[in-house]
Amino acid sequence: MILVVGGAGYIGSHLVKELVEKEEVVVLDNLSTGHREAVDNRAIFVKGDLGNVDDLLMVFRSYPIKAVMHFAANSLVGESVINPLKYYENNVAATIMLLKVMKRFKVKNFIFSSTAATYGIPHVDMIDETTPTAPINPYGRSKLMVEQILADFSKAHGLNYVVLRYFNAAGAHKSAVIGESHDPETHLIPIILQHLLGQREKVSVFGSDYDTEDGTCIRDYIHVTDLASAHILALKALLKGKKTAEIYNLGNGLGYSVKEVIETCEKVTGLKANVEMTDRRPGDPARLIASSQKIYDELGWKAERNLEQIITDAWKWHQRVSGTM
Repeated sequence: MILVVGGAGYIGSHLVKELVEKEEVVVLDNLSTGHREAVDNRAIFVKGDLGNVDDLLMVFRSYPIKAVMHFAANSLVGESVINPLKYYENNVAATIMLLKVMKRFKVKNFIFSSTAATYGIPHVDMIDETTPTAPINPYGRSKLMVEQILADFSKAHGLNYVVLRYFNAAGAHKSAVIGESHDPETHLIPIILQHLLGQREKVSVFGSDYDTEDGTCIRDYIHVTDLASAHILALKALLKGKKTAEIYNLGNGLGYSVKEVIETCEKVTGLKANVEMTDRRPGDPARLIASSQKIYDELGWKAERNLEQIITDAWKWHQRVSGTM
């Protein structure tokens, strides 16, 4: 049985929907940001907290866990600056608690959801796993701390683990049953689609004078279902007994500017956005694009869905939940 912590959240729920086709799954989530209805009903759901040792012990005593997939993290950059202790307590201290319980129950396989925020503001156009890590906020630092803890824990206790650093997760399941639902919403694609549905007055673009083709920031967007498939390939490698301590980037290897994203949303929906150009945000690099060559070479994974497919699936979900489909 596979334990998915944070399996009611955006990325976790999409992973669970794919994983239940292949494995028995138990989800542990405190529903602080996740949604109970997003969890596939073929998975066992336990409401509990990663930082509560009694909740963890109950799960590990009740189910024969053979691997853990960890999505349970706070992930808002701005909030992490205002409330750093929340991020260190939940993202770092609670993960240490989980590792202690895994050690006690001799569970040796671990997949960790990490982030491009570990790189900070890299001075390269294409980021690979050798790019130096230099996070610029508590969120990125908390994720990098866990990566370093995993490396030490692995050497000391024989943990086999895979760290997946992803860039801009986007899109929704093709069924439109689950999608991206955050409160507050801070991600570009859902903000644009909410605006086009009349739920927001406008779309703000932060900076139009970057050193890019159209002056707006370029980011690497990856379909959430492609993310799920990468996690399943990593899990398969661990369950086959591959002794590993690996870090992989997950991205398209293609960059899309903010303007391109808005234009693609307009194309998919047939609607015109009200766009407001505003000042740059501090700390926003002009380009963040991932090289996923390493995971392709070693596990055979690559992103299959392009920006138009990401937005098409997201739009179907937004239409469904707003009642306009």
